[in-house]
Amino acid sequence: MSQPPHVGTLREKPLHAALKRWYAEPGDGIEVAVDGFVVDLVRNGLLIEIQTRGFASLKRKLTQLLERHSVRIVHPVAETRWIVRLGEEGEVLSRRRSPRRGSYCDVFSELVSFPELLAHDGLSIELVLVHDEELRRHVPGKAWRRRGWVVVERRLVEVVEKLTVSQPTDLLDLLPSLPSVFTTSELSGLVDRPRRIAQQTAYCLRKLGLIEQVDKRGNAIVYAPVVV
Repeated sequence: MSQPPHVGTLREKPLHAALKRWYAEPGDGIEVAVDGFVVDLVRNGLLIEIQTRGFASLKRKLTQLLERHSVRIVHPVAETRWIVRLGEEGEVLSRRRSPRRGSYCDVFSELVSFPELLAHDGLSIELVLVHDEELRRHVPGKAWRRRGWVVVERRLVEVVEKLTVSQPTDLLDLLPSLPSVFTTSELSGLVDRPRRIAQQTAYCLRKLGLIEQVDKRGNAIVYAPVVV
């Protein structure tokens, strides 16, 4: 392993950079080249990747690095988010708190890209509950759902707490106690998340052998926890 200067930092987003500074410890290697990839931090042989979103882009990198190394993904979950609108000169026009509150189970929307990899002994995920800011600028003709307000970056405000997922059964700790049988619609109500996230959660749990399909109610699949 070698450490070239400033590799991967020129296009680094503020949230990623802030989390890397927060997570780094004295003696860590920063932006280290490992097996053809650049890794955010290296700590006593452990490779640490700060991934703010988009786990799908990590799949190839993880699959190859896990052949020879232990890897930890550090992923922020926004418990509270402030929406900041900026003017043409970068001035703050408004700042309001988003009504949506994140929770640890939101990670299933990312983990759906490679749930089976979590069964690898060398992979762990550090979930970091944060408060952050989402900065937006108005660009006519773009982001029509937000009436032209385009997200330009996210910034860390505060770290609240963190939780480590190091084996498949740890995922169950992110959820309330599961009933003996349930559908994704019922799971959605249980975790207070949109059904899409409940479907992604069920997919991940099923791929890892933590739940199984036991029945159908019309078009709805009925799941049950697997005793592990």
